[in-house]
Amino acid sequence: MASLQLKPCVRDYPDFDKDRDAVILRKAMKGMGTDETAIIETLVHRSNNQRQAIRQQYKTAYGRDLMDDLKKELGGNLEKAVLGLMEQFPLYDAKCLKKAMKGLGTDESTLLEILCARNNAQIKAIKMAYKAAGIGDLEDDLQGEVSGDLKCLLTGLVQGGRSDEDEIDEDKAQADAQALFEAGEQTFGTDESEFQRVLLTRSWRQIRCIADKYEQIAEKSIEDSIKSEMGGSLEQAYLTIVAYARSPVQHFAKVINSALKGAGTNEARLMRTLITRSEIDLGNIKDLYEEMFGVSLADDIRGDLRGDFEKIMLQLIGE
Repeated sequence: MASLQLKPCVRDYPDFDKDRDAVILRKAMKGMGTDETAIIETLVHRSNNQRQAIRQQYKTAYGRDLMDDLKKELGGNLEKAVLGLMEQFPLYDAKCLKKAMKGLGTDESTLLEILCARNNAQIKAIKMAYKAAGIGDLEDDLQGEVSGDLKCLLTGLVQGGRSDEDEIDEDKAQADAQALFEAGEQTFGTDESEFQRVLLTRSWRQIRCIADKYEQIAEKSIEDSIKSEMGGSLEQAYLTIVAYARSPVQHFAKVINSALKGAGTNEARLMRTLITRSEIDLGNIKDLYEEMFGVSLADDIRGDLRGDFEKIMLQLIGE
C-alpha cells in the first residue's frame, strides 16, 4: 500500500523575519486597543519553531514576555488558541493533560484522546515537557486520578513502549487476533489485560493486520467486539487506538466532526486537534472531512464559530 503524502496546513514561513514579526506583535498590543487580526495573521502562518524564535526575539527586543502580553491583551477562546499555538507541541499536550486532571473530577476523555493517539517519540517528549515545566510527574499524576483497568492502561500508554517494527508479521498477527478473540468473545467476562498486552505493544501497522485477522476469525470487526465487551473509558481507549492505527487522518476527521456536531461545540477538542495536527496532516484531514461528511470543514467551522475564534481556526486550516 502506497504511503500517504502528508499535507500540513502550517509550514515554515518562507520570508521569515523574527525581528519584523516581533515589531508587528508589539505594535498590535501597544497603546489603546488590540489588533487581533495582526496577531492572528502573524502567528498562524509561522511554524512552531518560528514562533519560538519570535518569542525569544520579543523578549530580547522589549524585555517583555510575549506570552504574558498575549494573556493581557486577549480573552476567551482566541486567547486559548493563540497561547496554544505559541507552546511547543509536547508542552501543549502536557498542559492539556494537566488541565484534564485539575480540580474536581477527571476529564478521562481528553486524557485518552491525547495519549491513545501519540507515537513513542511524542509520548516521551510529553513526559519530559511535563516534568521540565514543573507540572509534576505525568505517570504519578495519572495513577492518582484513575483506578483499576483504566489505571493499568494509562500507565502502560505513558511508557512509550510500542513496537517500532515496520515489517508486518502475519503469523504473529494471527496469534494475537486469536488471543483477543478468546479473551473477549469466547470468555465469560472479558480479559482486558490481554487487549492491553496486544494493543499497547504492537506497532500501528501490526494492529491494522491484527484487526483484519480478527474479523476473519470472529466474523465481526474488532471495534464491534470492543463495544460489546467493554464500556466507558476503557471502550473509548481501545476504539481510539484501533481507529488511529487504521488511519490517523480518518480518526482525526471524526474527532473534529464530533467537536463541531451535537449539542454545543467542544471548542477545546477542536482547537487541540487543529493545533496538534497543523504541521503534520491537517491538509489531508481537511480533504477527507469533506469526503466523509459531505460538507467542507471550513463551512462547518463557519456554521459553529464566531468572531476572532472563527477567524483563527479558519486560517489554521488554510482558509
